[in-house]
Amino acid sequence: MDNKAAVSLLTALAQESRLAVFRLLVEQGPDGLAAGKIGEHMGIPAATLSFHLKELSHAGLVQSRQEGRFVFYSANYAAISSLLAFLTENCCAGSNCAVPPPACDSDCR
Repeated sequence: MDNKAAVSLLTALAQESRLAVFRLLVEQGPDGLAAGKIGEHMGIPAATLSFHLKELSHAGLVQSRQEGRFVFYSANYAAISSLLAFLTENCCAGSNCAVPPPACDSDCR
């Protein structure tokens, strides 16, 4: 990951509603949540939620899938893991430090 990609991800998360939606999707795991359920849970109108989901999707932080007439959204764990790795790659000048391992391993994706 380079600085430009990291800034894109951080920019998408730098809004209160988008951050809350992303955190909700992280909690839901790989199955995600239908758009309507996200709106109900967050109390966000459909048009506003659509805008926020589009921004998160364009940044690569969420992915969507169609199931019948419903669209399900889920967190892109690989993208957030890459961002965390990028942010901490030169931590502590290479010495052993207290950076915790990523919360999700490959099974979480």
